[in-house]
Amino acid sequence: MQKPNLRRQVALWLLLPLLALLALDAWLTYQRAMSAAHVAFDRSLEYSLKSIREGTRLVKGSVEVDLPYLALEMFESNAGGKIYYLIREEGGRAVTGYPDLPMPPPRATPESYQTSFYDAGFRGEELRMGVLRLPVHDVPGAQTRVVWIMVGETIEPRQALARQILTGSLLQECLLVVLALAIVWLGVGRGLRPLHQLSAKVAARTEDDPTPLDKAGLPNEVEPLVESINQYIGRLRRMQESRRRFFTDAAHQLKTPLAIIQAESELALRETLNEPARLHLTRLNGAVRQAAKGVQQLLSLSRLDNDSSDVGMLAPPRLDKLARSVTLDWSPVARAQNIDLGFEHEADVEVMGNRELLAELCGNLVDNAIRYAGDGSVITVRVARIEGGALLQVIDNGPGIAPHERDAVFESFYRSQTEQYVEGSGLGLAIVREIARVHHAQITLSDAPGGGLVVSVRFPWSVG
Repeated sequence: MQKPNLRRQVALWLLLPLLALLALDAWLTYQRAMSAAHVAFDRSLEYSLKSIREGTRLVKGSVEVDLPYLALEMFESNAGGKIYYLIREEGGRAVTGYPDLPMPPPRATPESYQTSFYDAGFRGEELRMGVLRLPVHDVPGAQTRVVWIMVGETIEPRQALARQILTGSLLQECLLVVLALAIVWLGVGRGLRPLHQLSAKVAARTEDDPTPLDKAGLPNEVEPLVESINQYIGRLRRMQESRRRFFTDAAHQLKTPLAIIQAESELALRETLNEPARLHLTRLNGAVRQAAKGVQQLLSLSRLDNDSSDVGMLAPPRLDKLARSVTLDWSPVARAQNIDLGFEHEADVEVMGNRELLAELCGNLVDNAIRYAGDGSVITVRVARIEGGALLQVIDNGPGIAPHERDAVFESFYRSQTEQYVEGSGLGLAIVREIARVHHAQITLSDAPGGGLVVSVRFPWSVG
């Protein structure tokens, strides 16, 4: 599903009202254009009426009309429309023209010598009619007759002019709408720039950075959002501190009783015992050792969580010597399980870091490999210098870890499908990840050639 876009939504919200306003304005513009066309064309009608008036006279009691040349020319040259006319005696016969032309309604009946205009239908067409009510005199006989002079034309030319005006107006207004939407699009984008900058700041922060976001330079509208984020960061920090205190306190409380139980069980194993009792004590001693190791791992993890600062030292430790020493320390455990544990290094490698933490990192990786590679496996600890840094690898030919689990195994207490029947607390790789984090190192898991797992820790730089 496509995510909503704020600029697109604002543009659409503006576009719909603008289109409605454009339609309303088009209707109003067309009405104004028709009114203007009526004014312009009505002048021609009025001119024709006056021309015909000049040729209308009363001769011996009979109305005679001599259509002037200009009026005839207008009737013949009206492009795109039709002209109809009628000269009728008031209350009498039609003198000339179209006798069935509609008479004006009462409201449009003109005064003498006054021109009036009205709309009418004639033979299925709409006409714009001009009417002039004219008294004509026969001077010798002193007779007077009232004559109606009517001229009508179809409204196609007026409509064509109105449409031409409307088209020009719509083109301009559509251009203005497009420009308005472009300005809104750019304006919203510029207005959202502080949010993009804020998003970049949040994305660039590490997951354990507890410092509040800086509100300096942000618009007033964005400050409530930043304040809410800072409050959320504060709540997270308090939750993390509570969790760390719980782990630390619980581990400290358990450490002494477990040490006592372990010591007592080891003393009891030195006594003469029957086989079932010795078996139970041996299992108890193993479980207590595992619990004590888990407690120690919890203490280490809590200490690492509380320390997000750099751990560089003035006297950098030799990573190759440290890894060799750790490998030798774990050799008896490996031999007891018929595991071939070896060490390789290409050159002397020094890294900036804490010796104890690096030893714990290497020890946890070797411990995990021994536990999960299985009896009779081959494990190699390798140290090398790479471009811009140092590389520590622990390689085994065991069952490995499925690709979809390689991120999850670094979470605390997570046990992969291959680890379900192996003793462990699920904290070893979590501690490795935290030690790598405080050393600004990158840790990756990959398949070993021929099967197995390669754990690689790349330190950002080395010296020496």
